[in-house]
Amino acid sequence: MSDTNSTSDPLTVGMLGYRFMGKAHSNALSRLPMFFPDAPDVVRHTIVGRDEEALADAADRYGFEHTATDWRDVVDEVDVFYNLGPNHLHVEPSVAALEAGTNVLCEKPLAPTLDGAEEMRDAAAASDAVAGCAFNYRFVPAIRYARGLVDGGDLGEISHVRVRYLQDWLADPEAPWTWRMDEDIAGSGALGDIGAHSFDLAGFLVGEQVGDVERLSGHLRTFTEERPDPDSNEERPVTVDDAYSAQVDFESGAMGTFEGSRVANGHKNDHSIAVHGTEGSIRFSLERLNELEVKTGDARGYETVMVTDESDPYVEAWWPPGHVLGWEHTFVHENYEFLTAVRDGGEFSPSFEEAYEVQRLLDAVQRSDERGEWVDL
Repeated sequence: MSDTNSTSDPLTVGMLGYRFMGKAHSNALSRLPMFFPDAPDVVRHTIVGRDEEALADAADRYGFEHTATDWRDVVDEVDVFYNLGPNHLHVEPSVAALEAGTNVLCEKPLAPTLDGAEEMRDAAAASDAVAGCAFNYRFVPAIRYARGLVDGGDLGEISHVRVRYLQDWLADPEAPWTWRMDEDIAGSGALGDIGAHSFDLAGFLVGEQVGDVERLSGHLRTFTEERPDPDSNEERPVTVDDAYSAQVDFESGAMGTFEGSRVANGHKNDHSIAVHGTEGSIRFSLERLNELEVKTGDARGYETVMVTDESDPYVEAWWPPGHVLGWEHTFVHENYEFLTAVRDGGEFSPSFEEAYEVQRLLDAVQRSDERGEWVDL
Protein backbone atom coordinates (compact mmCIF):
# COMPACT_ATOMS: atom_id res chain seq x y z
CA MET A 1 0.00 0.00 0.00
CA SER A 2 3.02 2.30 -0.03
CA ASP A 3 1.92 4.11 -3.19
CA THR A 4 -1.54 5.03 -1.89
CA ASN A 5 -0.60 7.64 0.71
CA SER A 6 0.18 11.27 0.11
CA THR A 7 2.58 13.00 2.47
CA SER A 8 -0.38 14.52 4.37
CA ASP A 9 -2.22 11.25 5.02
CA PRO A 10 -1.56 9.39 8.26
CA LEU A 11 0.30 6.11 7.94
CA THR A 12 -1.64 3.06 9.10
CA VAL A 13 0.46 0.57 11.07
CA GLY A 14 -0.05 -3.14 11.55
CA MET A 15 2.09 -4.86 14.18
CA LEU A 16 2.84 -8.57 14.57
CA GLY A 17 3.82 -9.21 18.18
CA TYR A 18 2.80 -7.50 21.41
CA ARG A 19 5.26 -8.56 24.06
CA PHE A 20 8.77 -7.13 24.63
CA MET A 21 9.39 -5.57 21.21
CA GLY A 22 5.73 -4.79 20.70
CA LYS A 23 5.80 -2.68 23.85
CA ALA A 24 9.07 -0.98 22.85
CA HIS A 25 7.87 0.05 19.39
CA SER A 26 4.36 0.99 20.55
CA ASN A 27 5.88 3.24 23.19
CA ALA A 28 8.01 4.84 20.47
CA LEU A 29 4.99 5.48 18.27
CA SER A 30 3.15 7.16 21.13
CA ARG A 31 6.08 9.51 21.86
CA LEU A 32 6.77 10.65 18.31
CA PRO A 33 4.13 13.44 18.06
CA MET A 34 5.26 15.07 21.31
CA PHE A 35 9.01 15.13 20.73
CA PHE A 36 9.33 15.02 16.92
CA PRO A 37 6.66 17.39 15.57
CA ASP A 38 7.77 16.79 11.97
CA ALA A 39 7.30 13.02 12.28
CA PRO A 40 4.60 11.44 10.10
CA ASP A 41 1.13 11.10 11.54
CA VAL A 42 0.52 7.47 12.45
CA VAL A 43 -2.64 5.46 13.08
CA ARG A 44 -2.05 2.33 15.14
CA HIS A 45 -4.44 0.22 13.12
CA THR A 46 -4.13 -3.51 13.88
CA ILE A 47 -2.08 -5.59 16.28
CA VAL A 48 -1.62 -9.29 15.53
CA GLY A 49 -1.16 -12.26 17.86
CA ARG A 50 -2.54 -15.68 18.78
CA ASP A 51 -3.98 -15.19 22.28
CA GLU A 52 -7.17 -13.19 21.77
CA GLU A 53 -7.52 -12.16 25.42
CA ALA A 54 -3.90 -11.00 25.71
CA LEU A 55 -4.19 -9.39 22.30
CA ALA A 56 -7.24 -7.35 23.31
CA ASP A 57 -5.42 -6.15 26.42
CA ALA A 58 -2.35 -5.18 24.35
CA ALA A 59 -4.47 -3.30 21.83
CA ASP A 60 -6.04 -1.29 24.64
CA ARG A 61 -2.73 -0.50 26.33
CA TYR A 62 -0.78 0.22 23.14
CA GLY A 63 -3.49 2.25 21.40
CA PHE A 64 -4.37 -0.04 18.49
CA GLU A 65 -7.85 0.20 16.94
CA HIS A 66 -8.17 -3.43 15.83
CA THR A 67 -6.85 -6.92 16.54
CA ALA A 68 -6.23 -9.91 14.28
CA THR A 69 -5.05 -13.46 14.83
CA ASP A 70 -3.70 -13.98 11.30
CA TRP A 71 -1.07 -11.69 9.80
CA ARG A 72 -2.36 -12.57 6.31
CA ASP A 73 -5.44 -10.47 7.02
CA VAL A 74 -3.30 -7.44 7.78
CA VAL A 75 -0.23 -7.15 5.53
CA ASP A 76 -2.10 -5.73 2.54
CA GLU A 77 -4.48 -3.58 4.59
CA VAL A 78 -1.96 -1.21 6.17
CA ASP A 79 0.76 1.13 4.96
CA VAL A 80 3.44 -0.17 7.34
CA PHE A 81 3.90 -3.67 8.77
CA TYR A 82 6.02 -4.13 11.90
CA ASN A 83 7.25 -7.73 12.09
CA LEU A 84 8.17 -8.21 15.75
CA GLY A 85 7.45 -11.92 15.99
CA PRO A 86 9.88 -14.74 16.82
CA ASN A 87 12.66 -15.21 14.29
CA HIS A 88 11.00 -18.08 12.43
CA LEU A 89 8.10 -15.73 11.61
CA HIS A 90 10.27 -13.07 10.02
CA VAL A 91 10.45 -14.44 6.50
CA GLU A 92 6.95 -15.31 5.27
CA PRO A 93 4.99 -12.30 6.63
CA SER A 94 7.70 -9.82 5.61
CA VAL A 95 7.94 -11.20 2.08
CA ALA A 96 4.14 -11.21 1.73
CA ALA A 97 3.94 -7.60 2.91
CA LEU A 98 6.63 -6.46 0.48
CA GLU A 99 4.95 -8.26 -2.39
CA ALA A 100 1.76 -6.37 -1.47
CA GLY A 101 3.67 -3.08 -1.59
CA THR A 102 3.54 -2.62 2.17
CA ASN A 103 6.52 -1.08 3.95
CA VAL A 104 8.19 -3.38 6.49
CA LEU A 105 10.22 -2.86 9.65
CA CYS A 106 11.46 -6.26 10.87
CA GLU A 107 13.21 -7.01 14.13
CA LYS A 108 16.68 -8.51 14.13
CA PRO A 109 18.17 -10.90 13.22
CA LEU A 110 16.66 -10.65 9.76
CA ALA A 111 15.91 -14.39 9.67
CA PRO A 112 16.87 -17.59 11.49
CA THR A 113 18.84 -18.82 8.46
CA LEU A 114 20.91 -17.32 5.65
CA ASP A 115 18.51 -18.71 3.05
CA GLY A 116 15.61 -16.95 4.76
CA ALA A 117 17.54 -13.69 4.92
CA GLU A 118 18.35 -13.98 1.22
CA GLU A 119 14.66 -14.42 0.40
CA MET A 120 13.81 -11.31 2.39
CA ARG A 121 16.62 -9.31 0.80
CA ASP A 122 15.46 -10.27 -2.69
CA ALA A 123 11.83 -9.44 -1.88
CA ALA A 124 12.89 -5.99 -0.70
CA ALA A 125 14.96 -5.42 -3.84
CA ALA A 126 11.97 -6.33 -6.02
CA SER A 127 9.56 -4.03 -4.13
CA ASP A 128 9.09 -0.27 -4.19
CA ALA A 129 8.30 -0.37 -0.47
CA VAL A 130 10.77 0.61 2.25
CA ALA A 131 12.24 -2.38 4.11
CA GLY A 132 14.25 -1.85 7.28
CA CYS A 133 15.76 -4.05 9.97
CA ALA A 134 15.46 -2.83 13.55
CA PHE A 135 19.06 -2.53 14.73
CA ASN A 136 18.12 0.12 17.26
CA TYR A 137 21.61 0.66 18.70
CA ARG A 138 22.59 2.61 15.60
CA PHE A 139 20.31 5.32 16.94
CA VAL A 140 22.05 5.99 20.25
CA PRO A 141 23.24 9.64 20.10
CA ALA A 142 26.71 8.68 21.39
CA ILE A 143 27.06 6.10 18.61
CA ARG A 144 26.11 8.72 16.02
CA TYR A 145 28.68 11.04 17.56
CA ALA A 146 31.29 8.25 17.46
CA ARG A 147 30.64 7.59 13.81
CA GLY A 148 31.24 11.26 13.09
CA LEU A 149 34.67 10.99 14.73
CA VAL A 150 35.55 7.88 12.71
CA ASP A 151 34.29 9.36 9.43
CA GLY A 152 36.10 12.62 10.14
CA GLY A 153 39.44 10.86 10.48
CA ASP A 154 39.90 11.76 14.15
CA LEU A 155 41.05 8.21 14.91
CA GLY A 156 43.31 7.91 11.89
CA GLU A 157 43.65 4.50 10.24
CA ILE A 158 41.59 1.89 12.08
CA SER A 159 43.61 -1.07 13.35
CA HIS A 160 41.35 -2.87 15.81
CA VAL A 161 37.66 -3.17 16.62
CA ARG A 162 36.53 -4.93 19.80
CA VAL A 163 32.86 -5.62 20.48
CA ARG A 164 31.26 -7.53 23.31
CA TYR A 165 27.64 -7.99 24.35
CA LEU A 166 27.20 -9.59 27.76
CA GLN A 167 23.96 -10.48 29.57
CA ASP A 168 23.24 -12.73 32.55
CA TRP A 169 19.56 -13.63 32.24
CA LEU A 170 20.51 -17.28 31.62
CA ALA A 171 23.37 -17.51 34.12
CA ASP A 172 21.12 -19.53 36.44
CA PRO A 173 20.85 -23.07 35.02
CA GLU A 174 17.30 -23.19 36.38
CA ALA A 175 16.21 -20.16 34.35
CA PRO A 176 13.14 -21.21 32.34
CA TRP A 177 13.17 -22.39 28.74
CA THR A 178 11.89 -19.96 26.08
CA TRP A 179 11.56 -20.02 22.30
CA ARG A 180 14.93 -18.28 22.09
CA MET A 181 16.51 -21.62 23.07
CA ASP A 182 15.05 -23.56 20.14
CA GLU A 183 17.17 -23.63 16.98
CA ASP A 184 14.13 -24.25 14.75
CA ILE A 185 12.51 -21.03 15.99
CA ALA A 186 15.45 -18.76 16.78
CA GLY A 187 18.15 -20.03 14.39
CA SER A 188 20.87 -19.50 16.98
CA GLY A 189 21.23 -18.32 20.56
CA ALA A 190 23.48 -15.53 21.79
CA LEU A 191 25.01 -15.34 18.31
CA GLY A 192 21.83 -14.24 16.55
CA ASP A 193 20.09 -12.65 19.50
CA ILE A 194 22.82 -10.22 20.55
CA GLY A 195 25.74 -10.97 18.21
CA ALA A 196 23.70 -9.63 15.30
CA HIS A 197 23.67 -6.25 17.04
CA SER A 198 27.44 -6.35 17.49
CA PHE A 199 28.27 -7.16 13.88
CA ASP A 200 25.85 -4.51 12.65
CA LEU A 201 27.20 -1.86 15.02
CA ALA A 202 30.79 -2.54 14.00
CA GLY A 203 29.86 -2.25 10.34
CA PHE A 204 27.96 0.97 10.98
CA LEU A 205 30.86 2.59 12.84
CA VAL A 206 33.88 1.50 10.81
CA GLY A 207 32.66 -0.41 7.74
CA GLU A 208 33.65 2.26 5.25
CA GLN A 209 37.10 2.54 6.81
CA VAL A 210 38.04 -1.15 7.15
CA GLY A 211 36.06 -2.67 4.26
CA ASP A 212 34.35 -6.05 4.23
CA VAL A 213 35.23 -9.05 6.36
CA GLU A 214 37.63 -11.29 4.44
CA ARG A 215 37.66 -14.24 6.82
CA LEU A 216 36.69 -15.15 10.36
CA SER A 217 36.86 -17.88 12.96
CA GLY A 218 34.03 -18.62 15.35
CA HIS A 219 33.38 -20.57 18.53
CA LEU A 220 29.98 -21.45 20.03
CA ARG A 221 29.28 -22.99 23.42
CA THR A 222 26.16 -24.22 25.22
CA PHE A 223 26.67 -24.49 28.98
CA THR A 224 23.20 -25.65 30.05
CA GLU A 225 21.82 -28.43 27.84
CA GLU A 226 18.29 -28.51 29.30
CA ARG A 227 16.03 -26.01 31.01
CA PRO A 228 12.62 -26.29 32.73
CA ASP A 229 9.58 -25.54 30.59
CA PRO A 230 7.46 -23.04 32.59
CA ASP A 231 4.26 -24.52 31.15
CA SER A 232 4.91 -28.19 31.88
CA ASN A 233 7.76 -28.09 34.42
CA GLU A 234 9.46 -30.73 32.30
CA GLU A 235 13.01 -30.34 31.05
CA ARG A 236 13.35 -29.19 27.45
CA PRO A 237 16.54 -29.35 25.40
CA VAL A 238 18.50 -26.20 24.63
CA THR A 239 19.55 -26.43 20.98
CA VAL A 240 21.30 -23.07 20.60
CA ASP A 241 24.46 -21.47 21.94
CA ASP A 242 24.70 -19.68 25.28
CA ALA A 243 27.82 -17.79 24.18
CA TYR A 244 29.95 -17.15 21.11
CA SER A 245 33.25 -15.55 20.16
CA ALA A 246 34.75 -14.62 16.79
CA GLN A 247 37.99 -13.34 15.33
CA VAL A 248 37.71 -11.23 12.18
CA ASP A 249 40.08 -10.08 9.43
CA PHE A 250 38.97 -6.99 7.49
CA GLU A 251 40.02 -6.08 3.94
CA SER A 252 42.06 -3.13 5.21
CA GLY A 253 44.17 -5.35 7.45
CA ALA A 254 42.33 -4.27 10.58
CA MET A 255 41.32 -6.99 12.98
CA GLY A 256 38.17 -7.47 15.03
CA THR A 257 37.25 -9.46 18.12
CA PHE A 258 33.63 -10.21 18.96
CA GLU A 259 32.14 -11.83 22.04
CA GLY A 260 28.59 -12.39 23.24
CA SER A 261 27.06 -14.25 26.16
CA ARG A 262 23.71 -14.65 27.84
CA VAL A 263 25.33 -16.32 30.88
CA ALA A 264 27.85 -13.62 31.92
CA ASN A 265 27.08 -13.12 35.60
CA GLY A 266 26.86 -9.48 36.64
CA HIS A 267 26.13 -8.06 33.18
CA LYS A 268 22.55 -7.03 32.52
CA ASN A 269 22.83 -5.47 29.07
CA ASP A 270 26.46 -4.57 28.49
CA HIS A 271 26.94 -3.88 24.80
CA SER A 272 30.43 -2.39 24.51
CA ILE A 273 32.51 -1.36 21.53
CA ALA A 274 36.05 -0.04 21.29
CA VAL A 275 37.71 1.28 18.11
CA HIS A 276 41.45 1.87 18.00
CA GLY A 277 43.27 3.80 15.29
CA THR A 278 46.64 5.34 14.56
CA GLU A 279 45.51 8.76 15.86
CA GLY A 280 43.07 7.88 18.62
CA SER A 281 40.49 5.56 20.16
CA ILE A 282 36.88 5.52 21.32
CA ARG A 283 35.06 3.34 23.89
CA PHE A 284 31.32 2.98 24.47
CA SER A 285 29.09 0.87 26.72
CA LEU A 286 25.33 0.66 26.43
CA GLU A 287 25.09 0.57 30.21
CA ARG A 288 26.37 4.19 30.12
CA LEU A 289 24.73 5.13 26.85
CA ASN A 290 24.95 8.92 27.26
CA GLU A 291 28.75 8.76 27.48
CA LEU A 292 31.51 8.24 24.94
CA GLU A 293 35.14 7.85 25.97
CA VAL A 294 37.41 9.57 23.45
CA LYS A 295 41.17 9.69 23.10
CA THR A 296 42.49 11.81 20.21
CA GLY A 297 45.50 13.94 19.36
CA ASP A 298 48.12 14.42 22.06
CA ALA A 299 45.84 13.46 24.94
CA ARG A 300 47.48 10.90 27.22
CA GLY A 301 44.24 9.18 28.13
CA TYR A 302 40.54 9.05 27.50
CA GLU A 303 38.15 11.95 28.01
CA THR A 304 34.55 11.13 28.91
CA VAL A 305 32.21 13.09 26.66
CA MET A 306 28.59 13.46 27.80
CA VAL A 307 26.58 13.33 24.59
CA THR A 308 23.68 15.43 25.89
CA ASP A 309 24.16 18.83 24.27
CA GLU A 310 21.71 20.47 21.85
CA SER A 311 24.15 19.95 18.99
CA ASP A 312 24.38 16.20 19.58
CA PRO A 313 22.36 13.88 17.32
CA TYR A 314 18.65 13.64 18.29
CA VAL A 315 19.16 15.21 21.72
CA GLU A 316 17.72 18.56 20.63
CA ALA A 317 14.33 16.85 20.39
CA TRP A 318 14.34 15.87 24.06
CA TRP A 319 15.37 17.63 27.28
CA PRO A 320 17.87 20.37 28.24
CA PRO A 321 21.60 19.45 28.29
CA GLY A 322 22.47 16.98 31.05
CA HIS A 323 18.99 15.41 31.16
CA VAL A 324 20.05 11.98 29.95
CA LEU A 325 18.27 9.60 27.61
CA GLY A 326 17.66 5.87 27.98
CA TRP A 327 17.31 2.60 26.08
CA GLU A 328 13.70 3.23 25.06
CA HIS A 329 14.65 6.44 23.25
CA THR A 330 16.65 4.49 20.67
CA PHE A 331 13.35 3.07 19.42
CA VAL A 332 11.85 6.54 19.12
CA HIS A 333 14.79 7.67 16.96
CA GLU A 334 14.60 4.49 14.88
CA ASN A 335 10.86 4.82 14.30
CA TYR A 336 11.24 8.49 13.42
CA GLU A 337 13.82 7.73 10.74
CA PHE A 338 11.96 4.73 9.34
CA LEU A 339 8.51 6.34 9.17
CA THR A 340 9.96 9.54 7.72
CA ALA A 341 11.58 7.48 4.95
CA VAL A 342 8.22 5.82 4.29
CA ARG A 343 6.36 9.12 4.15
CA ASP A 344 8.93 10.86 1.97
CA GLY A 345 9.69 7.92 -0.32
CA GLY A 346 13.28 7.88 0.92
CA GLU A 347 15.71 5.17 1.95
CA PHE A 348 16.20 3.70 5.40
CA SER A 349 19.36 2.27 6.87
CA PRO A 350 19.80 -0.45 8.07
CA SER A 351 18.11 -1.96 5.04
CA PHE A 352 17.33 -5.61 4.37
CA GLU A 353 20.47 -5.68 2.22
CA GLU A 354 22.59 -4.54 5.16
CA ALA A 355 20.86 -6.99 7.51
CA TYR A 356 21.55 -9.79 5.02
CA GLU A 357 25.27 -8.99 5.21
CA VAL A 358 25.08 -9.32 9.00
CA GLN A 359 23.37 -12.68 8.51
CA ARG A 360 26.27 -13.81 6.30
CA LEU A 361 28.62 -13.19 9.21
CA LEU A 362 26.41 -15.05 11.67
CA ASP A 363 26.25 -17.98 9.26
CA ALA A 364 30.04 -17.93 8.82
CA VAL A 365 30.57 -18.04 12.60
CA GLN A 366 28.37 -21.14 12.80
CA ARG A 367 30.17 -22.81 9.89
CA SER A 368 33.55 -22.01 11.40
CA ASP A 369 32.56 -23.55 14.70
CA GLU A 370 31.29 -26.70 12.96
CA ARG A 371 34.48 -27.07 10.91
CA GLY A 372 36.94 -25.96 13.55
CA GLU A 373 38.70 -23.66 11.08
CA TRP A 374 38.76 -20.15 9.60
CA VAL A 375 36.05 -19.43 6.99
CA ASP A 376 36.66 -17.22 3.96
CA LEU A 377 33.96 -14.78 2.96
